[in-house]
Amino acid sequence: MRVVKKPTKAKESKAEISYGLLRSRILDGTYGPGYRLVMDQLARETGVSTIPLREAVRRLQSEGLVEVVRNIGARVAVFDSTQVEHTLNVLARLEGYATAISAPLMTPEQIEVSRDINARMVEALEEFDPTSFTALNRKFHFSIYQYCPDDHLANLLESEWARLDHMRRSTFTYVPGRARRSVVEHEHMLDLIAKGADHAEIERVACAHKIATAEALHNAHV
Repeated sequence: MRVVKKPTKAKESKAEISYGLLRSRILDGTYGPGYRLVMDQLARETGVSTIPLREAVRRLQSEGLVEVVRNIGARVAVFDSTQVEHTLNVLARLEGYATAISAPLMTPEQIEVSRDINARMVEALEEFDPTSFTALNRKFHFSIYQYCPDDHLANLLESEWARLDHMRRSTFTYVPGRARRSVVEHEHMLDLIAKGADHAEIERVACAHKIATAEALHNAHV
């Protein structure tokens, strides 16, 4: 009878470390869109053998951060503006529901924290920096999602936002005219949450907020 060996904890740990390392380098721009992930080169850079690195690359491929191209091999995914729009529209549905179910769990003090972040976004409009504004925008939304009672939904949002951040770098897209309207919509969302508005109304407004960004991007390219 053949005995099948179970993966050792050391191997699992190396695969997890490799995944975390490659993912962080993709998301921080060290490995930019189109960067080829050559196993031997990565092994020399990271000091990790190719087996856990291949596992990490397959996992990143399933998340959409890596793609395998014929005659090229594995590379950091490259996106176009249409793919960004599609992701924004998917996020709109997820964020609408997440905001609605998080709202009743937020205290007045926690709502004020979100208001403070939005106020910093308003200040950032004076000398507009797309990178810092985008970072504050992410911080604002996750100041609400951190109270989401659905862990699976929270993980989906984290994954999709990470992918969207990478997409923005890949397409070099941002719609400056959308920024000023965005902070007004944020304040409206917080007003609805503060007054305990109906679940469906909060979901509709939060969903429309993200869809408006997708439409602004579409119109900019048209």
